[in-house]
Amino acid sequence: MYQPGKTIEKTLEDIHRHKLVLPAIQREFVWNPDQICRLFDSIMQGYPFGTFLYWKVASENSGKFKFYDFVRDYHQRDNPHCPPLGLFPDQELTAVLDGQQRLTAFNIGLKGSMARKLPHKWWNNPDAFPITRLHLDLLWQPDDEDEVGTKYRFAFITENQANADTDDECWFPVGDILVMTDAGPAILRWVNERLPQDKVDIAFASLYRLYEVIRKDGLVTCYEEDDQELDKALQIFIRMNDGGTLLSHSDLLLSIAVAQWVDYDAREEIHKLVDQMNRIGLGFSFSQDLVLKAGLMLSDIGSVGFRVDNFSRENMAIFEKEWEDVRHTLLLTVQLISSYGFSGQNLTAHNAILPIAYYLHIREFRETYLTNRQFQGDREKIRSWLVRSLLKTGVWGSGLDTLLTDLRRAIKDNSDGGFPTSEIQETMARKGRQLVFDEEEIEDLTDMRYSDRLTFALLSLIFPFVDLRNLFHIDHIFPSTRFSDRQLRNSGVPEEEMQVYQDQRDRLANLQLLQGAKNIEKGAKMPVEWLSAEFGHNREGESEYRRLHLLEDVPDAITNFGEFYELRRAKVKQRITDCLGR
Repeated sequence: MYQPGKTIEKTLEDIHRHKLVLPAIQREFVWNPDQICRLFDSIMQGYPFGTFLYWKVASENSGKFKFYDFVRDYHQRDNPHCPPLGLFPDQELTAVLDGQQRLTAFNIGLKGSMARKLPHKWWNNPDAFPITRLHLDLLWQPDDEDEVGTKYRFAFITENQANADTDDECWFPVGDILVMTDAGPAILRWVNERLPQDKVDIAFASLYRLYEVIRKDGLVTCYEEDDQELDKALQIFIRMNDGGTLLSHSDLLLSIAVAQWVDYDAREEIHKLVDQMNRIGLGFSFSQDLVLKAGLMLSDIGSVGFRVDNFSRENMAIFEKEWEDVRHTLLLTVQLISSYGFSGQNLTAHNAILPIAYYLHIREFRETYLTNRQFQGDREKIRSWLVRSLLKTGVWGSGLDTLLTDLRRAIKDNSDGGFPTSEIQETMARKGRQLVFDEEEIEDLTDMRYSDRLTFALLSLIFPFVDLRNLFHIDHIFPSTRFSDRQLRNSGVPEEEMQVYQDQRDRLANLQLLQGAKNIEKGAKMPVEWLSAEFGHNREGESEYRRLHLLEDVPDAITNFGEFYELRRAKVKQRITDCLGR
């Protein structure tokens, strides 16, 4: 039945007291800061934001189900999940079936914070996740040409950003509206203390409007379902969400698994595993989708497609029985590809690791596989196949379900003698995904740029002797800082060649893999200078390094860079051809 509207403030109090909770079938919080800001702008403008769907759980049944709390202080790396709650025996409560994202947005905006990774920062960098809180700029005026129709400027900013002195901004911490007990007078005092008199009226109007929509207006309306069967709640949840754009199909399928696993909490187990996988090495960005697909593949359940019939009660019982082995294998697989130097920055297709995982699974390998010299050749075969499949355009595109199902069969039938590269590639060829590279593709690879996410993979293939278990950088042989107009002109490079040099600077023929510490040490040294400092009087060692890295012809001066580039490009192209074939 429909319930009268509550204020947002009272709704958040229900969340805080755990009278309003999330059932285990719910997904994670997925909104980004801009979506939260748009929601707050919408309620300030008086736009409707939807009815909520609740499930009333009677006191005699509340102890039968697992529930979760709402996210409040969201941290993309350290705290992205809804925290589990204990059991609630003999306590009536209300579970949210539809509206979690909106309610969590209110919870974060008014009572919590957000910490999302800054672009171009490593996941293991503690400074990559600044803590921000929702603020409202009380002086901002909408632009008449704003196509989105925004009228209020909300933003997640740091404390330092909020306190920066500026004449045209006045940032109010949105959560502070909850502690202004006397409303109008408190708001007036706040703006009078911070703003000149000519700006008080506009700031007061925005802040009082915020007070109204959070603490005065009954905006949160809901429909309550009181049927006590979990399956009924699950069906309602799927019907409400299956047409949505934010809820992926895998979220719905995970909800089914959650409802059908008996001995494990599927939601908690899968999310914990994703976090563990993503913390390996330099960090990855795997999702629950990969774990669910791996569960289907490694458990030998039908096809690996995300279809509801693959998530039957019978199949989920098999998945749960195999869970410990699935979890172990996925962690082993990610450790293996991390030892190849891969991370979230350069692994361009997550599904590419599934055939590797299936092979490790049926061979029942353990951690010794990662270091035992007995398996060195096998590990190299896997690495070579993985890199080739990533470099070949379109291999990991659409139609993956039937491909992965067929690869599973090929691996199962041919794995006794090691990783079955030939059989895998034959299976892929039958699906129109040949790992053969023609002349045009090899030319394109030879001209790959520094910024391409596949550059690392290609360099690791053509320089396989580099031990990538430590942190390696992609290094410019001739330092990039030496290619500015001023530097080139001062070095005597003709004007007509400068633009060509600057284009060639970031291409494969001027790149190598270099251990992180050595790359930092190398800095802006010219290659001949660096080689001399690195090897000293060890001429034999320097000569061998030059030979392996195709640096025999590296010149002293940048004026000869063009000639060096063409000579090394030809050698690099030949190396790519030798590795990939035609």
